[in-house]
Amino acid sequence: MAAPTWSWTLSASLIVTLTLTLVSVAYGNSEGDALYTLRKSLSDPDNVLQSWDPNLVNPCTWFHITCNQDNRVTRVDLGNSNLSGHLVHDLGKLEHLQYLELYKNNIQGSIPNELGNLRSLVSLDLYNNNISGTIPPSLGKLKSLVFLRLNNNRLTGPIPRELVGILSLKVLDVSNNDLCGTIPTSGPFEHIPLNSFENNPRLEGPELLGLASYDTNCS
Repeated sequence: MAAPTWSWTLSASLIVTLTLTLVSVAYGNSEGDALYTLRKSLSDPDNVLQSWDPNLVNPCTWFHITCNQDNRVTRVDLGNSNLSGHLVHDLGKLEHLQYLELYKNNIQGSIPNELGNLRSLVSLDLYNNNISGTIPPSLGKLKSLVFLRLNNNRLTGPIPRELVGILSLKVLDVSNNDLCGTIPTSGPFEHIPLNSFENNPRLEGPELLGLASYDTNCS
């Protein structure tokens, strides 16, 4: 009876290994598909995305991508890469992403609401682009976020009150946009310096900082 027991144990172990491998491949393909969708939406004159091959098992071998030990994407580092185009909703599928670095490019369009699905995100750096539209209230779901830098874009509308609930937030910069309304003061905003809000002509200053006067109708 020992041999059949050993054989069954070996088979069970093999099944578990194969299952874990297939799960890893499935996740890798899903994340690779999301990132390849981003690549197709961007103009890349310097070919920094040349290694982003959708035929590979997962994107962990691509340049500018970092993965964890489970082959899940944790970093996208494309700052100062001479990219243009727009962001895609599919970025919200990168469930383990911690760092999304797309600063100093010429990205246009709006910030996708789906970025609020990136619950592991620590740093969102979209500064020095040409991004327009409003700051999505869905970013308030990013409870691990420490760095939110959206400065030097063309953002409009109010600062979403949902951001008040991100207690981990240490650095926020929305300067040099066209935001309106007033600046919240509770939660992490108690410690954000005023120069993080400067050069928004329609954003009301420290004399009207109370949440009671927060203008949600500005546009």
